Amino acid sequence: MARLAVLSYHTSPLAQPGTGDGGGMNVYVRELSSALARLGHDVDVYTRRDNPLVRDVEFVEPGFRVHHVTAGPARTLDREELQEYVGEYTDSLKALFRRSGAPDAIHANYWLSGLAGHRLKHELNIPLVMTFHTLERVKADTFEAESDDRAFQEAAIVTCADAVLASCDVEATQFIQLYNADPERVHVVPLGVEHAFFAPGYRPQARRALGLADDATLLLFVGRLQALKGADLALETLIELRRRGRVARLAIVGGPSGPDGKATLRDLHRRVEEAGVIDQVMFVAPQSHRLLSSWMRAADVTLVPSRAESFGLVALESSACGTPVVASDVGGLTSLIDEGETGYLVEERDASHWADVVELALDPERAMALSNAAVLRARRYTWRRAAQSLAELIERLAATNLVHC
Repeated sequence: MARLAVLSYHTSPLAQPGTGDGGGMNVYVRELSSALARLGHDVDVYTRRDNPLVRDVEFVEPGFRVHHVTAGPARTLDREELQEYVGEYTDSLKALFRRSGAPDAIHANYWLSGLAGHRLKHELNIPLVMTFHTLERVKADTFEAESDDRAFQEAAIVTCADAVLASCDVEATQFIQLYNADPERVHVVPLGVEHAFFAPGYRPQARRALGLADDATLLLFVGRLQALKGADLALETLIELRRRGRVARLAIVGGPSGPDGKATLRDLHRRVEEAGVIDQVMFVAPQSHRLLSSWMRAADVTLVPSRAESFGLVALESSACGTPVVASDVGGLTSLIDEGETGYLVEERDASHWADVVELALDPERAMALSNAAVLRARRYTWRRAAQSLAELIERLAATNLVHC
């Protein structure tokens, strides 16, 4: 059985998704680590300590531990500050590995963890498996660039990683076309869904459990509040539907994230007031999986209007609950949604067009067909299957020579 070091420098898998920098990556690291541990592997996740009160080691379950590594001040840092302390984080990991023994492989998540993993690979001769979650050159192509340095560093990591994990064929192609990745080292390992939580249910009961009225169409947006995720388009879609006379409400589940998060939230509140839909829009704090699944079962349609999305975990989890998804026609969302069968993909970022598509999805007969097909489609994705694929990959890497820069 493998001993795996999982690097999650900038956010902890124990943190609530939807707050700060926590999102789908938190779920990915936690669920994949848990699934690997249940297969008998030894998994240690290393995250930066952002709170002086947390323990050095949290024992999550047998075989799965989270280590809080001191690197910089024990508080939340913005992204520019985070990069300053990657070296200190890497030094701490190197010392830990020398005391406790080197792992069989390093699995780094996000480019900042990749910086640490890249160095540790060379200094300790350990295979590096890389998951980026988001890519700078994809964001620059579809939305706006964050940093030329980040794109350069990502390219260097791709060149040297022994394996690069893509969540779908679309992301695999992006690595090859935008980063000149060696196709032999790009491996598609789809994410999973926790079917014990995300499963079909009775919509009226889900609404009663959440204290919601059962007399209006409920649209749902789940995600961090930042421009990239497109909550503003979800809001404009609701406003357009109400202009057409439909009795509808929108639940926005998530919190501000990133440098533009607070401004995004302020803009949403201002637009809600301008449009006179204060009573029709609910701003809901980030939810645990147990409660998030209830929101998905309560909704008629889940909106995923992201400008870029490497996979689209929210779309998958909503589908598993039997709630049709209307999503942007971008990235990994195109591999999760079968157009007109399990949901709808929308190219335009025009609220009127989105409202047209939502009304298609709300047709009772069509909604039932979409729901049934979505549930069946989502059953293909499990964290156990993802863990098995990663474990098999690590076993193959152990029998090959490391890639050199």
